[in-house]
Amino acid sequence: MNKDDFYYLGKILKTYGNKGHVLVSLDVDNPEDYKYLESVYLDLHGERIPFFIESLELKHNKKAVFHFQDVETIEDADIYIGLELFLPLSQLPPLQDEQFYFHEIKGFKVIDEKHGPLGFVDDILELPRQSLLQVVQDKKELLIPIVDEVILHVDRKNKTLYVRTPEGLVEIYL
Repeated sequence: MNKDDFYYLGKILKTYGNKGHVLVSLDVDNPEDYKYLESVYLDLHGERIPFFIESLELKHNKKAVFHFQDVETIEDADIYIGLELFLPLSQLPPLQDEQFYFHEIKGFKVIDEKHGPLGFVDDILELPRQSLLQVVQDKKELLIPIVDEVILHVDRKNKTLYVRTPEGLVEIYL
């Protein structure tokens, strides 16, 4: 597997107790979907290395306590602080209705209900307050907010996103 075959799950914040446990901040919408994980991949020296989970306890605020196999002391766990956790894309929980994962819509055609075809999704910009679709057509860039009011329909079969851009947005860019 290469790095593009994984998605970001979270980050190890600190040790937890003195038995080798670590506190992880989960970057997911529904932590409950992950409470029965058997393993995760840690990013060690640029490589994704599998770590098997002995126990996992969900906490509040998208935090969880992980105990990895063969990590038995606080000293063992200390070396993993700050490392990122990943899972294979094949383990993403299924989505419903008009939900989508950012990675899956790259390359999708974007059609606005008023302006018609706007281009193709080149990238997703994840900013602190707002995620944006970066749409490119004829070397022109258009940034579209990813919010329920804007994304009308996701057509996975035809790789098309139907949107309702805010008034005046398209004119600013094009």
